[in-house]
Amino acid sequence: MKLTLKDGTIIEKPQGTTPFEVAQGISEGLARMAMAASLNGKTISLFEPMEEDGDFAVLTWDSEGGQNTFRHTSSHVLAAAVKRLFPEAKFAIGPAIKDGFYYDIDCPTSFTADLLEKIEDEMRKIVKEDVKLERFTLPRTEALAWAQEQGEVYKVELINDLPEDAVISFYKMGDFTDLCAGPHLAGTGKIKAIKLTNSTGAYWRGDSSRPMLQRIYGTSFPKKAELEAHLERLEEAKRRDHRKIGRELDLFGFSEEGPGFPFFYPKGMILRGELERYWEQLHRKAGYDEIKTPLILSSNLWHQSGHWDHYKDNMYVTDIDEGEFAIKPMNCPGAMLAFQRRMWSYKDMPLRVAERGVVHRHELSGALHGLFRVRCFTQDDAHIFMTDEQVESEIDRVIDLIDEVYTKFGFKYFVELSTCPEKFIGSDEVRYNSESTLKRVLEKRGMDYILNEGDGAFYGPKIDFHLEDCLGRTWQCGTIQLDYQMPERFDLFYIGADGERHRPIMIHRVVYGSIERFIGILTEHYAGAFPAWLAPVHVKVLPITDRTAGYADEVTAVLEGKGFRAEVDHRSEKLGYKIREAQMQKVPYMIVVGDKEAAEGLVAVRNRSGEDLGTMPIADFMEKLSGEIELRA
Repeated sequence: MKLTLKDGTIIEKPQGTTPFEVAQGISEGLARMAMAASLNGKTISLFEPMEEDGDFAVLTWDSEGGQNTFRHTSSHVLAAAVKRLFPEAKFAIGPAIKDGFYYDIDCPTSFTADLLEKIEDEMRKIVKEDVKLERFTLPRTEALAWAQEQGEVYKVELINDLPEDAVISFYKMGDFTDLCAGPHLAGTGKIKAIKLTNSTGAYWRGDSSRPMLQRIYGTSFPKKAELEAHLERLEEAKRRDHRKIGRELDLFGFSEEGPGFPFFYPKGMILRGELERYWEQLHRKAGYDEIKTPLILSSNLWHQSGHWDHYKDNMYVTDIDEGEFAIKPMNCPGAMLAFQRRMWSYKDMPLRVAERGVVHRHELSGALHGLFRVRCFTQDDAHIFMTDEQVESEIDRVIDLIDEVYTKFGFKYFVELSTCPEKFIGSDEVRYNSESTLKRVLEKRGMDYILNEGDGAFYGPKIDFHLEDCLGRTWQCGTIQLDYQMPERFDLFYIGADGERHRPIMIHRVVYGSIERFIGILTEHYAGAFPAWLAPVHVKVLPITDRTAGYADEVTAVLEGKGFRAEVDHRSEKLGYKIREAQMQKVPYMIVVGDKEAAEGLVAVRNRSGEDLGTMPIADFMEKLSGEIELRA
């Protein structure tokens, strides 16, 4: 068989050769680092005989496939450890996830923190034993008999969901056997560092009418130092948790009376307002007009757009005047109606229409998470209607706009191209043309991208922007979706140069994504220490004694008169305490005024990091702060 390596080299091996043998032939060092292999895009275990030609790669820890194989094996080690300690436990599923793994387990014993430590110790014993993993297969009937004999009711259900003629794979690891498609490491010895992080409840198959299982989360690494670094990042993430910072800085919060519906308080509204003003200025400059469409629209509209078939379970529905209506889960159908209000010419194209639209989606209560997953949020949407000749240039313009925003906040980002899904509502020709257009734009710009097959919208392919925060975490925010279907469904048209009707093509796009979620990301990225232009309070004025309270008020009045957000702290506390309080509130600048400053008409300035910037005329300080704010530095 012929195997093509990443660099284009073709090597020939006898059929039945394993990936490990190929790796050894390339380099003994590579074989030692190998976790799994990839053949024609499919991840396979190192000791699985290969029979076909194709693209081949050895997967090490540095690859997603290598890490997934490593951590999926770790989940089996977890299950084996639980089975040793709690023989009555029944097992559901145990996948690898980003940065770790979990296993869903049905067990009468509650997995407390103390028990997680015991399970972790048992896992280390299994790792030390370097137990080998052996794959074997059974016909469906024999696989069912095995699961029934073991009393593994969840495995029985999983097997019953497989085709009648399926050959079903299992992995044996010492005295523990599990239904599993694999792949896995050859043995447990590679797993040098393991940590179980927590245990939560999880409904079987995410269905609240099904049994509640216990989900044990963990993570694992080839080196102890990597685990320690990861745990440090988790601790830093806890410190930066936007829900905690939102409470401490009095920005936003949540109430049991409105689960998933965030509250924004005065200081949070200042932050939000600055973000929206920046957004407005950028969009005006980029040639967008802004609209606002209704919050509630007839269900007929959602049937016409196709959203009813794809999103009904996530929509809030109500009856009005004996008709069925829905609170909008997205803004695009409203934009269709706005387009239909008048006749358009090719001279009006491209028509760029922006909307900060509030949308509602019914998320399961267990999925809600601060501002990151809510039931009500504001999308900074825009819909661009254009001619066929304008498509590529408009996509280019949107990429430029998104790049400008993310660069402003100091975010690195990568892009992902998602092709049309299996349930795409257009023709094969449209599928090919729209996907090819997005690829062509990215490649002309020289942008690297990850191909995500089948994850596009039901009406078209998309480019997603994943930004990276200061902890290396990634967040999908911006998106560009190319759509030939909505204009067709709503019979949109413009009059061309030939005097005939023509169908516009459409782009759906967001930059922030959800304004609420973007605020959550920014809060964690900056740990609440926002740049001066975003900070709810620019300056805290701190009088040293009661004698200088009047001068402190004068300074505050001057600052506020020039448009700066200033507060004065008149409490009868020591200066050091006031400074620490202002620092904890993440206020960018503090002005300290004592007798000397009052007598000379000066201000003593320090920043929130504790650096003393010296004494200066208030005009000089305002010039410095004004420059930061105007530049949005």
